[in-house]
Amino acid sequence: VQLVESGGGSVQAGGSLNLSCAASGDTYSGNCMGWFRQAPGKEREGVANIDDDDVGTTTYADSVMGRFTISKDNTGVYLQMNSLKPEDTAMYYCAAEGGGPGYIERWAGHLFGYWGQGTQVTVS
Repeated sequence: VQLVESGGGSVQAGGSLNLSCAASGDTYSGNCMGWFRQAPGKEREGVANIDDDDVGTTTYADSVMGRFTISKDNTGVYLQMNSLKPEDTAMYYCAAEGGGPGYIERWAGHLFGYWGQGTQVTVS
């Protein structure tokens, strides 16, 4: 059960970043996958998720709609972030649906219980 994020960094406002999450184990097969973020002093919030259905149904937070795109393939889930704003600055976490051993968060009708370690995104 492993989720490993990469792709974070520092970028100027208006720029782009593409986050990747390498997923392995039972957490990936048949589960909804999502991206969350947490800024200093704020609660963790859902950013986007993608269902493991025939069409890959996606859900986005209003704050990122039209700017971020979530996708997945056989080995991972990705978050393409365009037109970045300073308010997008946060630690970004990859998550998988299911009852994991620790922190669990409900968002957009799914319970996410498996988490990566996070990757920092800073927009200035």
